[in-house]
Amino acid sequence: MSISESAARLKIMIEKAIEDHQISRAELDQILNIASEDSHIDRHEQALLNELQDMIESKAVKVMF
Repeated sequence: MSISESAARLKIMIEKAIEDHQISRAELDQILNIASEDSHIDRHEQALLNELQDMIESKAVKVMF
């Protein structure tokens, strides 16, 4: 199964946050908007969101306010 266009966009944004070890509140909001723009979060999107959440909780990625 191929990934959706929104999942591909999420992957790019999340990979940037992981590489930078930080994410702005605006970027986090944009990620959430992309994930919910089609009113459906597919399994790829959910996996990416879970990965980001885990990294935020473990402080591997810091949310910048």
